[in-house]
Amino acid sequence: MSVNIILLGPPGAGKGTQAANLTQTRGLVQLSTGDMLREAQASGSEMGRRVAEVMAKGQLVTDDIVIGLIREKLAQGGSGFIFDGFPRTLAQADALTELLNDMGQSLDAVIELRVNDEVLVDRIVGRAEQARAAGQPVRADDNAESLKTRLMAYYKQTSPLIGYYHAKGMLKAVDGLKDIDAVAGDIAALLPLP
Repeated sequence: MSVNIILLGPPGAGKGTQAANLTQTRGLVQLSTGDMLREAQASGSEMGRRVAEVMAKGQLVTDDIVIGLIREKLAQGGSGFIFDGFPRTLAQADALTELLNDMGQSLDAVIELRVNDEVLVDRIVGRAEQARAAGQPVRADDNAESLKTRLMAYYKQTSPLIGYYHAKGMLKAVDGLKDIDAVAGDIAALLPLP
């Protein structure tokens, strides 16, 4: 059974970890906009050339280009998709809905990983400090100031999607601060059985 889902939540909430889990346990394809853009650039396709041209100028890739890349991925079929990092705005959400309708597909779930910001900042900063102490690589923006800036951007741009999908009756929420396996179990319980 094909399942299409969106994972929503602020930076550091665990979306990437949970998406990776779903690719392994359910065979879903993770559609990360960053990965798709890099892949398109390397492909040499017409779409790839458009992406490379825009990025070479230091400009943001348009929603039309991202939707085009998603269309290409959806056309390849599969057991379902996890939208990771898209949509980020209400206009993108509308465009995604239109694209899925055009392709005879739909979203099965929009899952919000809810977190307490203060606990999240403490968790990310603590994890970065442990990694540094162990000599492991750490993201340059895994510090309290950068994380607060990323959280503010999330609340300005992306959090309106929570109301958007709630109004459509599609939003489901899980506690993103539980341990990884507990969050995975909560997400699995919200999805149709394979």
